[in-house]
Amino acid sequence: MNEWILNNGVRLPAIGLGVFQSPPDETVAAVESALRAGCRHIDTAAAYGNEREVGEGLRRSGVPREDVFLETKVWVSDYGYDRTLHAFDKAAAKLGVDRLDLLILHQPAAERFESTLESYRALQTLLADGRVRAIGVSNFTPAHLERLMGSATVVPAVNQVELHPYFAQAELQEAHARLGILTQAWSPIGGITFYPGWGDERRSVMDDPTIGKIAGVHGKSPAQVMLRWHYQQGRSAIPKSVNPARIAQNLDIFDFALSEHELARIDALDTGVRSGPDPDVVAPERFEFLIPEA
Repeated sequence: MNEWILNNGVRLPAIGLGVFQSPPDETVAAVESALRAGCRHIDTAAAYGNEREVGEGLRRSGVPREDVFLETKVWVSDYGYDRTLHAFDKAAAKLGVDRLDLLILHQPAAERFESTLESYRALQTLLADGRVRAIGVSNFTPAHLERLMGSATVVPAVNQVELHPYFAQAELQEAHARLGILTQAWSPIGGITFYPGWGDERRSVMDDPTIGKIAGVHGKSPAQVMLRWHYQQGRSAIPKSVNPARIAQNLDIFDFALSEHELARIDALDTGVRSGPDPDVVAPERFEFLIPEA
């Protein structure tokens, strides 16, 4: 089974393509290459500025819309009930679709959490109206999830968070398991994407000797080993690449298996240190830029 069944019965392909920091002029080709290579899950966000290019890549690929799982995110400047309903309209128009497969809130925005709750209420309306097939959140901690569930009537299907061998978030994964939320990993192959102002001392897991040794045993790349680690532990992963060969390689993880000992060796690499932004750090200046109209 190369897909996960969300808590509302919707099926999500286990490995997708992420397009964070993919320049718009490269995103079209990356999405087209991924879909032609067999990928059926594309993750984007309003804040990435490339939803329109994701839609164009989908159209150029020739893959039927109904065969592709499209996921995007509402940015904080569009939080609030009515603004989030309009954020759906903007995203759908840019992507060129009538319905989204998964719409999630991009940040908990703890300092303005009442507007976060109003936005999630709007997601529940969109779900009830059939305009989205599933809803979720991103970068929520266990404490954020607890606050959300104090008023939500729909358990998030997904929480998309930083998760890789150097930052495995065991406590958060346990909370997801209790609530029935799928863990979705951004930066799943090692925290190597640059996040300005964060993780300046970070190390790339791609160069980790333990990962390299396991990769050598299986004749696979370090990235493939990490994606297989995610898959065997029941997580969704959305590696980012604009290189067609690497995109195809990232999808090729279903012909080998890691042993329990190998999984444990990878688990033991956890440092507890983020490479990306801490969702508990108040940084309102990051949230103020506006998402353009379609």
